[in-house]
Amino acid sequence: MSSMQQIRFEDGDAYERGMSPWSRLAGETFLEWLAPRPELRWLDVGCGTGSFAGLIAERCAPIEVQGVDPSEGQLATARIRYRGRNMSFRQGDAMALPFEPHHFDAAVMALVIFFVPGPAKGVAEMARVVRPCGTVAAYAWDVLGGGFPFDPIWQETRVAGIAPLLPPNPSAGEQAALRQLWTDAGLEAIETREIVVERTFPTFEDYWATSTITGGVRPALEALSVEQREELKARVAARLQTDARGRVTWTARANAVKGRVAT
Repeated sequence: MSSMQQIRFEDGDAYERGMSPWSRLAGETFLEWLAPRPELRWLDVGCGTGSFAGLIAERCAPIEVQGVDPSEGQLATARIRYRGRNMSFRQGDAMALPFEPHHFDAAVMALVIFFVPGPAKGVAEMARVVRPCGTVAAYAWDVLGGGFPFDPIWQETRVAGIAPLLPPNPSAGEQAALRQLWTDAGLEAIETREIVVERTFPTFEDYWATSTITGGVRPALEALSVEQREELKARVAARLQTDARGRVTWTARANAVKGRVAT
């Protein structure tokens, strides 16, 4: 099997079409679980195209939302989407957040923690910039347990001899690992849970088109010949069941954690 690479999401438009709808579904459940009060100052670490930051603005009546991400391509999309809103986005490192201590009431990582080179440092940085009794929380796809939205394609790329393009630290998204990271950061009242989301696509072609344009899948397919890609596509179609109307439904899973900064 070829050497394993890492998922990279640099194309903001592709991310919006492929991953963002999945992210929003999981994010809605995540925010319901957090049950935050209104008028908080929020930080979205690894904000990408701003989908989760926008969800915070919609659902949580914040007084401030800031997003940080290393990808200027994604940030450009976020700034266009939320131009004129009380939201700001800047390039930055999750392990060296460009904020003063205790500025925010809540800091979150939405589908990001397994991309951080040093997850423990990332959690410590979130705790640093959140006030005492504030919230530090995250959720991440269960990539090692088959919960990634595009896992049917990953399964077939394995058959083709190409390893999945995993995040740098895929185990950081496991529930036990998240609890340990939060514990090691000195956070209190730690809770974890599983988030299950489902999407129905009008046809298999729609599932395929929106699932193969993102950084998590596209590089693996580009390593195949046209004939190999068509064979892989047929195998994925056979793996996914369609209903009487030709629709395809798939379920993804994420693990979530939340904790409170000590007083």
